[in-house]
Amino acid sequence: MAEAEGQETESLEESTDESEGFYAVFSHHRSVLSGKVQDWHEEEESEEEPKLKYERLSNGVTEILQKDAAGCMTVHDKFLALGTHYGKVYLLDVQGNITQKFDVSPVKINQISLDESGEHMGVCSEDGKVQVFGLYSGEEFHETFDCPIKIIAVNPHFVRTSCKQFVTGGKKLLLFERSWMSRWKSCVLHEGEGNIRSVKWRGHLIAWANNMGVKIFDVTSKQRITNVPRDDISLRPDMYPCSLCWKDSVTLIIGWGTSVKICSVKERHASEMRDLPSRYVEIVSQFETEFYISGLAPLCDQLVVLSYVKEVSEKTEREYRARPRLDIIQPLPETCEEISSDALTVRGFQENECRDYHLEYSEGESLFYIVSPRDIVVAKERDQDDHIDWLLEKKKYEEALMAAEISQKNIKRHKILDIGLAYINHLVEKGEYDIAARKCQKILGKNAALWEYEVYKFKEIGQLKAISPYLPRGDPVLKPLIYEMILHEFLESDYEGFATLIREWPGDLYNNSVIVQAVRDHLKKDSQNRTLLKTLAELYTYDKNYGNALEIYLTLRHKDVFQLIHKHNLFSSIKDKIVLLMDFDSEKAVDMLLDNEDKISIKKVVEELEDRPELQHVYLHKLFKRDHHKGQRYHEKQISLYAEYDRPNLLPFLRDSTHCPLEKALEICQQRNFVEETIYLLSRMGNSRSALKMITEELHDVDKAIEFAKEQDDGELWEDLILYSIDKPPFITGLLNNIGTHVDPILLIHRIKEGMEIPNLRDSLVKILQDYNLQILLREGCKKILVADSLSLLKRMHRTQMKGVLVDEENICESCLSPILPSDAAKPFSVVAFHCRHMFHKECLPVPSMNSPAQFCNICSAKHRGPGSAILELKK
Repeated sequence: MAEAEGQETESLEESTDESEGFYAVFSHHRSVLSGKVQDWHEEEESEEEPKLKYERLSNGVTEILQKDAAGCMTVHDKFLALGTHYGKVYLLDVQGNITQKFDVSPVKINQISLDESGEHMGVCSEDGKVQVFGLYSGEEFHETFDCPIKIIAVNPHFVRTSCKQFVTGGKKLLLFERSWMSRWKSCVLHEGEGNIRSVKWRGHLIAWANNMGVKIFDVTSKQRITNVPRDDISLRPDMYPCSLCWKDSVTLIIGWGTSVKICSVKERHASEMRDLPSRYVEIVSQFETEFYISGLAPLCDQLVVLSYVKEVSEKTEREYRARPRLDIIQPLPETCEEISSDALTVRGFQENECRDYHLEYSEGESLFYIVSPRDIVVAKERDQDDHIDWLLEKKKYEEALMAAEISQKNIKRHKILDIGLAYINHLVEKGEYDIAARKCQKILGKNAALWEYEVYKFKEIGQLKAISPYLPRGDPVLKPLIYEMILHEFLESDYEGFATLIREWPGDLYNNSVIVQAVRDHLKKDSQNRTLLKTLAELYTYDKNYGNALEIYLTLRHKDVFQLIHKHNLFSSIKDKIVLLMDFDSEKAVDMLLDNEDKISIKKVVEELEDRPELQHVYLHKLFKRDHHKGQRYHEKQISLYAEYDRPNLLPFLRDSTHCPLEKALEICQQRNFVEETIYLLSRMGNSRSALKMITEELHDVDKAIEFAKEQDDGELWEDLILYSIDKPPFITGLLNNIGTHVDPILLIHRIKEGMEIPNLRDSLVKILQDYNLQILLREGCKKILVADSLSLLKRMHRTQMKGVLVDEENICESCLSPILPSDAAKPFSVVAFHCRHMFHKECLPVPSMNSPAQFCNICSAKHRGPGSAILELKK
């Protein structure tokens, strides 16, 4: 590699060597791998969240790699096994601490294999040594071959007696099995196609790769079931080895060069077998990657791919080794979709080849180990805490808060409250004070101490008004000083806002007397400010100083005054303020006073309104409408009040009142020349002739005069009216048109002077005749109706009398009081039954006389009920 490229990467490598905790990663930027060290700030602007997080395996591993180099590693759920270039095998815990050490060989360890139980380990080295031994038992296998052994794989179920098997690979692939006499025997599974460089054993299937391709062997049937040739034969297999990975017991993933194949092992149908193996392999997905594959691992239905990267320097145009890349991809049948891509800064990456990188994984915890000679990096799926870390780093506080609330049972490092407080601070820093204050409700909840702390923070930045609408008002309740501080802030600059808070906040949140005094001080500067006066009245109300509150409300003519009186029963306080109430709203005031007569008497109200007769009239008029008798003592006074302020209602009052002095009323009406009212009073006092005279002389209204005469139904009045009208043709016309049904029109017609011109005389006479004919028709019609009704009733009576009368054993003779029917029904007997339902034996009735041959019921005749109906004789 050129010297320039080495200098470019040296500084970054040195910086990463110093950090043993968080592992530096470049994410989602292809330009990162161009060979130039990009600006860190530019990389941090990525808005896409990484899928994995990285940590360098430290502790004992750091000590090992300072003096040695990693050659291989295998992962178990309980521990790690690391093989080095100096022939050492270390057992490590998941933090990288050394728990056990084995000196296997003086040369490089090529492969370590563990069974599923983690109790047996197989090791092979470059000098041909192969060892399989129990970590917790004494069983052991040792063998040294005459060629380097590149791979070893023990049966996953090696712990079972029937599965004491392992395979080794150099120039041949050998299967070793322990016989029943505890001797090991071997057989060649494959040879002749170059060195065996990769092998993976899963269940009953062994997959291995040589120079030509990938084979799979079925241990159960002792058959090789497939051969998958490699695609790019131009790549040296020792420099770009094949990566094998079993996703499950039937799915093999092959990565070689830039090609990835996903193979599925399937059962062959019985009809297709013949001489073929019972299983076959189908390639379900195949695609190319951008870089050379150094390792593969499954992640649910996705793949984790470790790639070896070469880039071309822009300065020297020479190729150099770049940072390896760990990608998460979604396989598709013929292509793939990149989910995430991270370029990793491992130690010594500029010196490594593709064969120097290995990807091991722990299936149980989704941990991925990137192994290189000088560095081991652990990649793990990001949990909810990591997700929240990323959101906070990107200042997405609201999303972080939501994520924490949803997963509050799973997060370990974060607290919802801490995230919320950070969110509030962020909003304040951005100047979004209203949003920050609104979020306080949800974030601070019922924590009074935090509320008070935030209020003081808002005070420091002069934003008390912003937080005031969201302050708790019940649970919890803050110190009164907090609320008073905010009220003073509004009082200094915003009277309307201050009034709103006083109206909305309960009065027990703050010291009412302190706020009252502050409002009074401000009123000294602006005594007529309605907002302050109204607010002061509300404060007085909270303090139960209803008298002062009522006085302010009345001064302001505020609509809440009546509500205040009713709510707090302030009727004793308004006895001297009735005029003010009436001036404010007479209708509501009168209704309230009348509804509460037991608290404020009628007499008291009338006395208070003595100097305001117009208001006195309103009150007494409404009282009279409700009850004609309650205010009878004031009816005489009301005559003058109606005459002065409400003449249209004077006549109805005179008609409805039974307690009104008629002489006084007549005097007032005559003084004021109220003709209609005077006429009514004269009529009511019995002076009908004077009333009629006023109608005719004052009103000159013939129709009203006739109507009045009809109401009185007095012959003398008709005579007076005729005499008054005899020389007045319009009156004569009116009388002719209306008199026909009340007085004989001849009386009027005979008195009309000859030669007098009477308007519409003919029409009037015709109307009289029509009225007469109408009366005749009405009488005839009534006669017909009477005759028809009489006939109908007679027929009904006849039908009723002709109906039979029930006679049974319960009936008795009204004379002898014995049963009406004889005990022996065979004997003849006679019974007389009247329609009045009285019954007699015939022999018990007196014989009718010659003068009155008709038979009558003795009982009904004695009671003067008149004779019974016709006699019905029943004989049997």
